[in-house]
Amino acid sequence: MLFAAAAWKAADRDRFIGWTAERRSANLSLVANNARFLILPWVEVKNLASHVLALVARRVRSDWEAKYGHPVHALETFVDRSRFKGTCYRAANWLRLGQTCGRTRNDGGHRVQAAVKDVYFYPLVKNFREALCDDHS
Repeated sequence: MLFAAAAWKAADRDRFIGWTAERRSANLSLVANNARFLILPWVEVKNLASHVLALVARRVRSDWEAKYGHPVHALETFVDRSRFKGTCYRAANWLRLGQTCGRTRNDGGHRVQAAVKDVYFYPLVKNFREALCDDHS
């Protein structure tokens, strides 16, 4: 598993949180992106993926704060719908918020086309909207 900086823009995520462009810019660092999740194909353990996701959700806040010096209040991930169903995320209670429009993080000219991905979100705190929309300055 690898967590990284959240995607700069994700319309369905931003709408779900209730972010304005200003709040997103100020508070994006409070969301972590599950950028990689690999269980090798020959590993066959029933419910392993959703179990790992649940364990990580309980631990990632303390690890993130220890490493980066600030909290993380939610997780996001993007699942390539042409290759995967997102079953383990749904089984681990992640919320499917919608889908991307098929562009990448490096698409400055709005030309690059990529696979459409499902957007999943996992709040780590009960009051995640307040935490992600507050003015932390």
